[in-house]
Amino acid sequence: MGLIGRKCGMTQVYTENGIAIPVTLIEVLPNRVVQVKTKERDGYKSVQLTTAAKSLSRLSKGEAGHFTKANTEAGKGLYEFRLDDASEEFVKDLAPGKEITLDSLFTSGQFVDVTGTNKGKGFAGVIKRHHFRMQDATHGNSLSHRAPGSIGQRQSPGRVFKGKKMAGQLGNKRCTIQSLEVVKVEAERNILLIKGAVPGAPGGRVIVKPAVRMKNKVKKD
Repeated sequence: MGLIGRKCGMTQVYTENGIAIPVTLIEVLPNRVVQVKTKERDGYKSVQLTTAAKSLSRLSKGEAGHFTKANTEAGKGLYEFRLDDASEEFVKDLAPGKEITLDSLFTSGQFVDVTGTNKGKGFAGVIKRHHFRMQDATHGNSLSHRAPGSIGQRQSPGRVFKGKKMAGQLGNKRCTIQSLEVVKVEAERNILLIKGAVPGAPGGRVIVKPAVRMKNKVKKD
């Protein structure tokens, strides 16, 4: 179970000891439940959420009908979260149209995983994209300073293996940063302060979920 938010940017906050902590500000408006899936009817348990607002005229007929059937305001995107037995107590009261607020899921000191689309860097070579080492600058090397080198053998196997690290598109991919600490929850402003960097540019959509590797763990003061 998680919530959808919007990355606002970065700033810093100070601890009582005067130590500056870099934090990312994430605006998490109340998420609305669009559909609750059950194991008996759908084969698995999940909850479908949306956030913000979008005009029905800017949606496809299928999407507009889906929101109308749920009797909830149309939002920007549909996000589905699989549920386990541990979440059953939390979701038993959920129904289409109900809002889930920031402070109902997250607290200060909690650890979370944040998923987003990182910044696109365009076409990049192997040094920038895969951190390859450069070849010699001199000593007979004239043209291959930033070249990748050999990409395979000769007649056998006579091809380049799939997944070979080569030049290509860098960034603009979905990625997750795990086990980030929640520094503060400002429920009245719908703002979540998370220690460290979060994928994506300011204004991008992110998904915040309780950390998988540090389940039920809260940082002690």
